[in-house]
Amino acid sequence: MTDPRDDLLLLDNQLCFALVTAARNIVSIYRPILEPLGVTHPQYLVMLALWERSPRSLTDLSDAIALEPATTSPLVKRLETQGLVRRARRPHDERHLDITLTDEGRALRERALDVPGAVMARTGLDPHELARIRDALAPFAGSQSVA
Repeated sequence: MTDPRDDLLLLDNQLCFALVTAARNIVSIYRPILEPLGVTHPQYLVMLALWERSPRSLTDLSDAIALEPATTSPLVKRLETQGLVRRARRPHDERHLDITLTDEGRALRERALDVPGAVMARTGLDPHELARIRDALAPFAGSQSVA
């Protein structure tokens, strides 16, 4: 007789496996859509946060996109090399690094307006369905731990 708990250890029954697989597949959907904009998916997240508010400190930006500053910093440097953002130390506090959109970075927002529609077309999901999925993931998306 098998232990009824054995099914709990099947790979296909693991929430972690479903989430990591879905995340990888979603990023692969975004890749060809973002390519003409010249940004990667993580760079797109940085730009989204800056389009909401600019300037932002590196720490605030990292918090907004749920990455460590050590991970965000290279993304910002590459975006600066592309001319989309500018990094500057605060004159009154050299410890803080502010990230600001350039004119080119602001202009990229116009082209990015087509990204959500392209994602919906690729997935076959409408805005309501995407919002439902996003909202269902909310318990796993914050900094709070899940029991």
